[in-house]
Amino acid sequence: MQKALIGVLGGSGLYRMNALENATEHALDTPYGVPSDVIVCGQVHDVPVAFLARHGRGHRLLPSEVPYRANIHALKQMGVRYLISLSAVGSLREDMKPLDMVLPDQFIDLTRRREGSFFGDGAVAHVSMAQPVCAGVAEALARAADEAGSIPPVSLHRGGAYVCIEGPQFSTQAESHWYRNMGASVIGMTNMPEAKLAREAQIAYATLAMVTDYDCWHPRAAHVTAEMAIANLMKNAERAQQIAAAAIRIIGAERPSSIAHDALASALVTQPQDMTPETLERLSKIISAER
Repeated sequence: MQKALIGVLGGSGLYRMNALENATEHALDTPYGVPSDVIVCGQVHDVPVAFLARHGRGHRLLPSEVPYRANIHALKQMGVRYLISLSAVGSLREDMKPLDMVLPDQFIDLTRRREGSFFGDGAVAHVSMAQPVCAGVAEALARAADEAGSIPPVSLHRGGAYVCIEGPQFSTQAESHWYRNMGASVIGMTNMPEAKLAREAQIAYATLAMVTDYDCWHPRAAHVTAEMAIANLMKNAERAQQIAAAAIRIIGAERPSSIAHDALASALVTQPQDMTPETLERLSKIISAER
């Protein structure tokens, strides 16, 4: 099977990666079902990369329908050690304007209907999510944004909390104000349990969040609609692709260390010798220490 060092998850409006050279498609299966779509592998700046459209090409999957476990497991099968999530978000802060970009460093998970762990059914693990974002991957994205040189230049905000809601409906105004009172910076529907599963799979994860709207809390801005969100996302899509490609070059050259890469060292409660053969087979890729 073709291997990749870096994975890229494309969100709404980002269904392929233009910089990917020598692209080949791989239809994978996992113990958790099939991923959202085929995984497209190739090279970006000679770095092996695997790209997956989170909602499927043509945007066929609601946020709650995305097979998060299958997606992360499939990328782990491909050998991915670093994962860049490209995600559309609403802003919960005045200073984070539509068309700005954000590198969240925290998450608040308000989802309710999603399978959020590879573990259970015969194996127990409790990974730390205190620092859910890989600082090295986030730093590479920040440097890449500085290098992008786009016109107008990227307005990038480093840090902040991403609150993930179930959707598919947008927030009520009461909810939007509640999220702001929580201290959340941006709102989206897809980064949880994605970030948790990446940590369990010992993959270093970071999000490049593209602001499309002010949700519905802002007293002067129009309330978010799907049409508005997609229109603003498409304006940012090319810049996001450029930033991701530059970040891939940086990560490929520097291969930063990450707390994610050893996340199970202190988290795995059920040791492999205590698992049934069936459980061990299901988790073999997740708990693998291969480098």
